Amino acid sequence: MTDVKELIIAIVQPLVEHPQDVKLTEHETERFMEFDLKVNPADIGRVIGKQGRIAQSIRTIVYSVKAPYAKRVRLNIVDA
Repeated sequence: MTDVKELIIAIVQPLVEHPQDVKLTEHETERFMEFDLKVNPADIGRVIGKQGRIAQSIRTIVYSVKAPYAKRVRLNIVDA
């Protein structure tokens, strides 16, 4: 479980100007293990990218990792 969390943080921190503000919480739903990513409001555009391309790339990498649990992984980018 922590491997996926560490992977997300390792991908996102170099992209943002305020890496200390990167927060990642996890919770489990019936079908998914969900990770909620919060970044500094000034960095939200850097994480999402033009037309959502960076966010989609991050999700592609995270979803392709073999998770140690039976549920699928979902990454939500939370806009404060």
